[in-house]
Amino acid sequence: MQRFRLLASTLGLAVLLGASGCITMPGSAGAKVHEVTFTAMETEIVVDGNGTKYKAWTFNGQMPGPVVRVTEGDTVNFTLIGDKNNSFPHSMDFHAAELDFLKNYHKTVSAGETHKFTFVAKKPGVFFYHCGASPMIQHVARGMFGAIIVDPKDANAWPKADREFVLVQSEFWKNPDNVQAMFDRKWDNTIFNGGIFKYHPFFPGGEPLEVKVGDRVRIHFVNAGPNEFSALHPIAEIWDNVYESGNPANNLKGLQTYVVGPGSGATFDMIVDNPGAYPVVTHSLTGALRGAIAVVIANQNPKDYKGQLMPLTPWNP
Repeated sequence: MQRFRLLASTLGLAVLLGASGCITMPGSAGAKVHEVTFTAMETEIVVDGNGTKYKAWTFNGQMPGPVVRVTEGDTVNFTLIGDKNNSFPHSMDFHAAELDFLKNYHKTVSAGETHKFTFVAKKPGVFFYHCGASPMIQHVARGMFGAIIVDPKDANAWPKADREFVLVQSEFWKNPDNVQAMFDRKWDNTIFNGGIFKYHPFFPGGEPLEVKVGDRVRIHFVNAGPNEFSALHPIAEIWDNVYESGNPANNLKGLQTYVVGPGSGATFDMIVDNPGAYPVVTHSLTGALRGAIAVVIANQNPKDYKGQLMPLTPWNP
């Protein structure tokens, strides 16, 4: 069996999908079958460069959960396991799937339980996934979310990217038990990939995303919310292409800022012609100035991320 890459990270190091419980097998007419296994885990994670720990609810012990990547037409056999130490039930909702809600998404797993379902990724794009257990706003806010990329079956449907990253935006509450504050939109930070200023080099532990001058940089973006819209903007640049929901058929060109609502996504292409720093922000400044800034640095010898789409996820505890 051919192992399929799950673009996850543990302690900052990329791991193979097979090691995280996802294996790919040949399917019909060139399509593949992917065995994807997630464990719902209630655990502590690190949320800033100072080592601050947070009692998160996660998939596979990280926030966001692992990036799943398949191709249009592929089949995903999904298994959700409830960690034996969990105190709460959890579930899974893939926005890339078209399924019976009550049979598949409404089912929760408590400690030690398992739930399985299968779907075909019929449409290309970058899609949100999340826990749907009640209260869903808390399960999402505490870290049970991530991205699944469904690449187009026709690789020529859009230009080939030289560099790819995944950014998942979310709101962060320092008190994970204050559900009323989540309903009242009283969040403390807005963050990318589970970290406060994770990709801003002016903050402790922050590192930029490095690219080569002239590269077509592709950012697969998901807004996990749970409440706020994102207005994604590249400071000192312009998006060459924006693909709504990450679908190549939805191609917009030459955009300064693009709005992505909670639970949605888009794919952004940017070609940087000159060396320098290009911060990617939500232009909802109350979010950007409280953590949602990712600085892209263009130079001639960028860092090799060795396949990582979400570098430094998570920080070392």
